[in-house]
Amino acid sequence: MEKYDLCVIGGGPSGYAAAMRAVDFDKSVLLVERDRIGGAGIYDGALSSKTFWEISKEFASFSKKMIHYGFEEPVVHFHNVLNEVNDAVSERSNQLEEHLRLVIQKRPEGFRYIKGSAHLISSSEIELETDSGTEKVNAENIIIATGSRPRKIPSITIDEEIIMTSDGISSLEEFPESLVILGAGVIGCEFATIFSNFRKTKVHIISKEDRILPFEDPDLAKVIEANLEANGVLIHHESKLDKMEITNGGVEYVLKHPNGEKEVFQAEKALVSVGRVPNIENTGLHEIGMELSESGHIIDNDTQTSISNIYAAGDITADIALVNVGELEGRHAVEKIYGKPKRSMIYENISTIMFLNPEVAGVGMNEQQAQKSKLDYRVASFDYRCIPRAIAMRNTQGFFKILVTDDDQMKVLGLRAVGEHASSAIQAVALLIATNKGIEELSELIHPHPSIIEGIQECIRILLGKSIYKPYIFQEYLQYKRFRDGQYID
Repeated sequence: MEKYDLCVIGGGPSGYAAAMRAVDFDKSVLLVERDRIGGAGIYDGALSSKTFWEISKEFASFSKKMIHYGFEEPVVHFHNVLNEVNDAVSERSNQLEEHLRLVIQKRPEGFRYIKGSAHLISSSEIELETDSGTEKVNAENIIIATGSRPRKIPSITIDEEIIMTSDGISSLEEFPESLVILGAGVIGCEFATIFSNFRKTKVHIISKEDRILPFEDPDLAKVIEANLEANGVLIHHESKLDKMEITNGGVEYVLKHPNGEKEVFQAEKALVSVGRVPNIENTGLHEIGMELSESGHIIDNDTQTSISNIYAAGDITADIALVNVGELEGRHAVEKIYGKPKRSMIYENISTIMFLNPEVAGVGMNEQQAQKSKLDYRVASFDYRCIPRAIAMRNTQGFFKILVTDDDQMKVLGLRAVGEHASSAIQAVALLIATNKGIEELSELIHPHPSIIEGIQECIRILLGKSIYKPYIFQEYLQYKRFRDGQYID
């Protein structure tokens, strides 16, 4: 029986990062992936959908300019868009596979990759199943990084052709004339943005709440919702899905409204976007006594599971399901096993981005979360209409909003950025959160001019009472509020 220092089960973002970090420690590594290297980080996930979004964004912007200057709106064909998405996916997947090949070539005795499935027999013994048969191996340490898949609803027949999850989008051959999206979270709203940007598809969103993106603050959700509706998206607010089925080659769905009335709608296609579930089937986790949550996620303590030599990273855990988080968890797990991490995983300063219209980025808490935690805070917002770079770009929709503690230290609790270049503007604030520092340092830092990040600086200056534009003068563009004892105060 072959023995390894480390076996990594799953070759998605988390597993791949973990395996490559183990290379740095000169350990013998076995990497097992049942499908494709890169996982949902590339295929039917982050890279593919974001490439789709980038193309849709460029098309929408170009169309707007053509119409503005009196030209005909350009024509776009779905197969051309899909080819571009596939090219991006192939470029990244080929890159990862070539890197993996060269790692194996340079470390023939120290790194092995197997395409197949892995089943834990014990805390150190793994049964591998490949096209050529089965074998058993032993590993001193194991990292589980098997990822997740779209959650399905038992009452809905999902064939990935007419009623799809995000995995079925690539099976489309043309832009559907109409598309209903069940779920008004990030993925649902991203695909609503993508398809409505191309102006070929009538999009419906079913939201059980009174607004989309219910986990975000109302001011942010309001901007995204208004733009979706301006793009022709129909949002079913406070609507409960009573039934969805395939009928006559299309989709028929019935909504139950708050007043108890039911309404029937038709669409050519449907996208079910109601979250993701962990891939734990046939892993042996139950059999070896791994502690799991009710939803099937591995319960971990700073990536270490209830079995001391087994670690978990990525979507298989109950932590934040993001590629950047999964990669960091995979690397951190290896460092815990073979090194001495300077600190535990920190989730408070994780930067996120939502590919919507406009782009949304965030780090730390929003107001909803701060209020739920019963924190007193100060908050300032600065509108893009006051940022010279946004004016020069002729794209002034958006704002920065920063929350700080309601004390003299004014430590950053969180930031939300809505608008062009939003994701490129937040890392300085993320660093402040990670280092537990106040905002004074950024107030006088000389930023490049003109740049979008100047808006963050002015937002900070509002909190410090020394902004160029005064919030009590430009009340339409700027805001400064304090939240104390459960309410806003003057």
